[in-house]
Amino acid sequence: MAQQLTSLRPYALAALRIALGLVVFSFGAAKVLHFHPGPFTPPTGSLIWSAGLIELVAGFLFLIGYQTRIAAFILSGEMAAAYFTAHLPQSFFPTENGGYAAAVYCFVFLYFVTAGAGPFSVDAKLGKD
Repeated sequence: MAQQLTSLRPYALAALRIALGLVVFSFGAAKVLHFHPGPFTPPTGSLIWSAGLIELVAGFLFLIGYQTRIAAFILSGEMAAAYFTAHLPQSFFPTENGGYAAAVYCFVFLYFVTAGAGPFSVDAKLGKD
């Protein structure tokens, strides 16, 4: 059973990358393109809008699996910056400051820096992963 599950690991990695990429890309689209923005309508050129631009571009690259390690590194840094600038000043604890998503995303993206895109990616198709 463990061997069968282990053989599925690359596909689970690809599924996680695609799902996470869609989420991050959608936040960027909301902030920059005002596509289903909800509460995410920052003024153009603001710090939050700039974060949205990173999420839009790097999130799309991460989603399709192109230059995945670089995109994941950038997104990991963005999530760390979001935690330290927006959440940490409120409280040290993620349960109190609302920064749990930023903290988790930071480390998941950091994992992808080491793991790469997996199958079903542009990187795999180009033989660069």
